[in-house]
Amino acid sequence: MRELRWGDFDNIIRIYWRLYDEREAGEPHGITLFAQKPTLAAEVDWFASLYRRLLDGDAVAVVAELGGRVVGQCSVSRVGRAPDAENGHVGELGIMVERGYRGRGVGHALLRAAIARSRGRFEVLRLGVHANNVGARRLYERVGFRLVGAIPRAFRRYGAYVDEQLMALVLEGGTRPRAKR
Repeated sequence: MRELRWGDFDNIIRIYWRLYDEREAGEPHGITLFAQKPTLAAEVDWFASLYRRLLDGDAVAVVAELGGRVVGQCSVSRVGRAPDAENGHVGELGIMVERGYRGRGVGHALLRAAIARSRGRFEVLRLGVHANNVGARRLYERVGFRLVGAIPRAFRRYGAYVDEQLMALVLEGGTRPRAKR
């Protein structure tokens, strides 16, 4: 596990674009995708934005690297526009692991690394997971996330609806701004 680098762009996009191929093959996975695979230019914008937030301290991002090859990525981005915003203490977590490395502990290691780097920066981490993605829900629960709600029919894929389950993790030792008197 290591921090995301600018040079990881090609590997991250390779993993992400393959999710579109999996979806087209009818293979289920829990990442919400656009109707069409994004253009390379759109992906450059997304990556640059993530990297900018990382440099500004508004995100953490880690990658799993095996044998010199990036096989997964996990990021936590600040929900609020600034740390002192009313929701600036909350981070939104996203994760993806290359198909051949799922179920082998890569996701667990990524989550643990991202959570460790989030301590002191965020007080609460949140995520949404497809209700039918039982393996992912179990993984999130193993690292401390708890179910806090659900959105019925939040996703529609090929005409079938899937609920979104909302999960959160309260981090011990988070930073808290002083209350105004």
